[in-house]
Amino acid sequence: MAIPNLKNKRVLITGAASGIGREAALAFARRGAHIIATDINSDALKGVQTEVEALGAACMTYKLDVSSESEMQAFAEHIHTTLGPLDVLINNAGIGYLGQFLQSDLAHWQRVMDINVMGVVHGCYHFIPQMIKAGGTRHVLNVASVAGIYPSPTMAAYAASKHAVFGFSEVLKMELADTDIGVTTVCPGVINTPITQARSNISPSVSEAQLKRLHAYYQAKGCEPELVAEGMVRAVQKGQDLLLVGPFAKLIFHLKRLSLGLMRRVMLSDARKIGYL
Repeated sequence: MAIPNLKNKRVLITGAASGIGREAALAFARRGAHIIATDINSDALKGVQTEVEALGAACMTYKLDVSSESEMQAFAEHIHTTLGPLDVLINNAGIGYLGQFLQSDLAHWQRVMDINVMGVVHGCYHFIPQMIKAGGTRHVLNVASVAGIYPSPTMAAYAASKHAVFGFSEVLKMELADTDIGVTTVCPGVINTPITQARSNISPSVSEAQLKRLHAYYQAKGCEPELVAEGMVRAVQKGQDLLLVGPFAKLIFHLKRLSLGLMRRVMLSDARKIGYL
């Protein structure tokens, strides 16, 4: 279900203060959409609002913790009362975690799942019913990752969360098949965003030398988040089911289908070559 013209459409983006979320706000604003930008970092949202409004688009910002079910429910009720149903919902907020499973504690697992999985669940649960009730073609984008198709080592919690988003999105597509709500699963490849840089999201077992090599890899091989944002716009305009975007995303998708064993060997070889395993 395509939405070719995005002018004056209400687009809500979680995790909009940086990275893919920020670029998505700008990309949809360039098409004339009204942006509702949310993030846990309210200070950074001010900069996004300034950039969006400089493009001539309306932008409202809200501090929001997507992991809180009560906060998401109250926020959705506020949006429905003041603005009405969304045209496009982008569940983008997410965090990473780097470190071998047995060399990391378990404390980060709950946080990763609360944000990466339940954030998407909360967004869908509290916004989609009003989108259906309002009628007309509308769209949901759930940001997973190529790690949700096949992961690299050292990202157990992150990969598990993105596999969950991928599977959840497939269920939604089936359950919404008789409605006018389209769902796109977004699977970016190697993207150069701050998600790989926060030390709080990295196991103490990962050395500074390993981190330096990983950041160098992302800078050399990764693409900018703007590429993902433009792909998201096209996905809505064309009613696309799956968005594979950025370096290695399509390769990993097809290689996994060809041979799981080969896929595993390639990922292990890459990790050892980069030096973070």
